[in-house]
Formats: sequence, structure tokens, C-alpha cells
Amino acid sequence: MSGFTGVSSQWLDGLGGLRNTVRQELVARQLDEQIAARFPVGQRLRVLDVGMGQGTQALRLARAGHSVTGLESDGEMLRSARESLAGEPEGIRERMRLIEGDGRDTGVHFLPGSFDVVLCHGVLMYVSEPDALLAGLARVLAPGGLLSLLVRNADALAMRPGTAGDFGAALAAFDTDTYTNRLGLDVRADRLVVLRATLAGIAAPLHAWYGVRVFTDNVSNDAELPGPEELARVFAAEDRAGRTDPYRGVAALLHLCGVRG
Repeated sequence: MSGFTGVSSQWLDGLGGLRNTVRQELVARQLDEQIAARFPVGQRLRVLDVGMGQGTQALRLARAGHSVTGLESDGEMLRSARESLAGEPEGIRERMRLIEGDGRDTGVHFLPGSFDVVLCHGVLMYVSEPDALLAGLARVLAPGGLLSLLVRNADALAMRPGTAGDFGAALAAFDTDTYTNRLGLDVRADRLVVLRATLAGIAAPLHAWYGVRVFTDNVSNDAELPGPEELARVFAAEDRAGRTDPYRGVAALLHLCGVRG
């Protein structure tokens, strides 16, 4: 369930830009950190990526040796993921399964406790009432399993317009949990305190959280990557800010990691 119906091409066109590259790199680092802290080195994990989009994280984890299931409702995003998978070696293709389906229907596709790790990145903003979706994700997690959520930070909605000099929009953003994203869609954001309570309520309490895109959220969608040395500095600055107060609290995105009790 990507929420990208009608705008998938626009999203895919920006995959190689700086904003998406920072997002994927930071989430990968943070996710790997949490996986390493919870599971033995070398264990082949059962991973579910709900609303996997083009499959960046799903493919990366399959390449790392894990058994990955990707669930995606948008046909164009699913085609993109399948095309990427087709170019992988046979061993990786065998470890990855792609399913067309809605993230709110995990109970239709999977038994309780089927996965060690469940990802749900960039999905909640397209769901008006996310609690049932989150409960379904927790249901398919095995005891001790890791739930990884990437959400828009409602407590920082004024940052993007404010740092861009649009102070009218910044003032309006203080009093809302909704915004118009760069795809032109009206979507919602989440607050850390609310998600913390929700995760506790579904028996997957918050274990760790990070900020993603503290400094680069206002970069244009078509901004190209800098050279390797400068890109490494961008990653280092974003990585440090994403795990350091008060910076992480004003990040555009929040990466929350819950653990199934």
C-alpha cells in the first residue's frame, strides 16, 4: 500500500536524488543497527516489508541473506520492484517474494508470528486511521521481533516551510497534523508521543527512535548527488543529527523501532 496511485512515476523519477538517497541510507544504517542488537550474527531473518514501494530496503535485506516478503498495492511500484529483482542473482531472487496487496490486510496473507522483522516505511501518512494497520503488523511479528516504522514527523511540520521562508505556511503548520507533500497529495503526519502509546498498546513498545533528514529535507527533488567525499559528510552529519537531541526531534521523518513482547 504505497498511496502513490497516479503519482508513482513522479516518485520513481526522484529515486536517485539527494533527498531519497539520504533517506534510504539513514534508514538502512539505523535498521541494521537495531537488527544487529537483537539477532545473532548470520541468522537468516524472516522479513516483511509492507508498502515496500520500489523495494530498496527489501532488496538490500535479501542481498544480506534474509528471506524477504514485499507487500505492495501500487502496480507501477510493484513492477519497478520486480524489474530490479529480475536483475539480481538467482540466490537473491529465491529469497524474495513479492505480493500485490494492501498493508491493512496482513491478516489475509500471513499467519500470526510469521516474521522476525516487519518494515512499514512511508506508509502511515497515507492511512487516515493507522491503529488497525499497526495492530496487524504487530500480529504477524514473532515474539521479540522488530517493527520498523518510518513516518512524517507532525511535531516538525513547520520546519520545511519555515526554513524555506514561507512563514504563513509555517504558522499554519503548528496547528495541524496534515500537509501537502511534494507529490501534491494531502496526507497526514504522526506525533512521537502518540505512536509511543500506540506501540505500547499493541505489545510492541518503542525501543529506539531516530530522526531522518534533519538538514536535507528542503533540497529540491531533482538535486543530484555531490561527489563521494561531500556525500560522506552529508551522511555523517545526518546520521549524527538523527540520533542526537534536540536535532532528531525536528527531523522531517521519524524512524521508530518497536519490539514485540
